[in-house]
Amino acid sequence: MNLSQAVLQVLDTVLGLAGRTATFGRETLLLGAVPELDSMAVVSLITALENRFDMVIDDDDIDASTFTTVGSLSDFVRAKLAV
Repeated sequence: MNLSQAVLQVLDTVLGLAGRTATFGRETLLLGAVPELDSMAVVSLITALENRFDMVIDDDDIDASTFTTVGSLSDFVRAKLAV
């Protein structure tokens, strides 16, 4: 499983999308486009990403652009893992 697939799996699980992420690509809009991704879900998603990828995400590390698309979220995780 590649990193983008792992991020999609976390999204699917945390948001309870029941496999809908199978149709998501890098350009798929998230924040504002996926109704399940509200402010509370963002917090849960951050925690799940930290646990899945064994990393720490500080508040200063993220902003709304992190959650714009599947690609931006995957790129964020990739960058955090490279540090």
